[in-house]
Amino acid sequence: MAEKTMKIVIIGGEAAGMSAAAKAVRVNRDAEVVVFEASEIISFGACGLPYYVGDEFQDHTYMAEFTPAQFAERGVQVLTSHRVTKVDVANKQLEVRHGDALISTHYDRLMIATGASEVMPPVDGLEKAGVFSLRRMDDGLRLKQAIADVEHVTVIGSGFIGLEVVEALVHQGKKVRLVERAERLIPDAFDAEISTHLQTELEDAGVELLLAQSLQAVLGETAVSGIRTDQGEYATDLVVICTGVKPNTTFLQSTGIEMLGNGAIVVDLQGRTSLPDVWAAGDCASIWHSVLGQNAYIPLATGANKLGRLVGENIALVDQHQALTFQGSLGTSCVKVLGLEAGRTGVSEQEAEGAGLNYKTVVIKDKCHTNYCAGQSDIHLKLIYDADSHVVLGAQMLGRKGAVHRIDALAVAIAMGMTTQQLGMMDFAYAPPFARTWDVMNVAGNVAK
Repeated sequence: MAEKTMKIVIIGGEAAGMSAAAKAVRVNRDAEVVVFEASEIISFGACGLPYYVGDEFQDHTYMAEFTPAQFAERGVQVLTSHRVTKVDVANKQLEVRHGDALISTHYDRLMIATGASEVMPPVDGLEKAGVFSLRRMDDGLRLKQAIADVEHVTVIGSGFIGLEVVEALVHQGKKVRLVERAERLIPDAFDAEISTHLQTELEDAGVELLLAQSLQAVLGETAVSGIRTDQGEYATDLVVICTGVKPNTTFLQSTGIEMLGNGAIVVDLQGRTSLPDVWAAGDCASIWHSVLGQNAYIPLATGANKLGRLVGENIALVDQHQALTFQGSLGTSCVKVLGLEAGRTGVSEQEAEGAGLNYKTVVIKDKCHTNYCAGQSDIHLKLIYDADSHVVLGAQMLGRKGAVHRIDALAVAIAMGMTTQQLGMMDFAYAPPFARTWDVMNVAGNVAK
């Protein structure tokens, strides 16, 4: 067997890391590719956890797409239960803990893809039995088992995962309470014109919403009996914490690597960090926002896979002048809340205002398709666009049918620099069961002034 000419080490075996590993071994057959993963599972998609809890599917192994043995067949060595605890940049050495053993290993090129961990609120009682988060496979297995024996569940946080967990619990027939410290639901992703409809949908389903309330403590002796917020005490059998994530990068602090304020590793458009021969991608890293023109923290599986694949190409190249450049992220994302679907892309009005952009907005309500076909329902669209050029900067859409797939068209429009006038005349597909002759996107473009 020919001697390998380059050793590529990847820390982290989930979306970004395994995408990079798969690509790197194809690009450079002479490279040795090694992945260290702290857990026992690789290629795990945490996005499926709420749907597993809600009985959308029964086989939890669907959420782990590949095994270490399958990657070994491709030429990638994957070492699970191996946690990297230190990076010696000057000597290109890693300190790796496996059980009680401490191992030292060399790298020529390094990728950091350590993902993120849940943010737990700084309150008393989180150690009690009946308090859960939902980030790892084991979290989902334990939560699904636990809810079978309880009647009432309280969810803390109304981000994407929080809303999906609420839906899962409603499907399981539980009494559900949702606590959100902001004045409205999912405030970081959607503007008020969209989130207000999600609130109504949950309230109509019997979900108790405690908005503008902050968790102060989890109550009970050894097991959960209730919660205390800044406005009162409420009985509950079980608590699920869904208050966001933070990058897993504390082990890098001594390296001097450049990070955002939240600890996300800053990378350039080729995935390089500020350290020599070190790349990063996924929920541990920043990603370039193509509308804002700056690095941002957007912990989404789509960005992790795409930038991970690009890093896999670049890290394996012998000639770095051939390195690929990332086109940027629009933060395109979506969520299903009972009978409603909502999607967004580009910037929200909140983000546009925070960035000091000169923008205007338009909000319209139309129908998803013609009135003589069954299932017609309202569809809501908000456009954010440049006040002078009318270039579309962001879009949010909500409805019972067809909203999320339309947001993909608007992502393309933003990526291509389309104006509202061009959007108004865009030749979208029409047939009575799918749209109206003037689609809701046409209408929004035409009324934007």
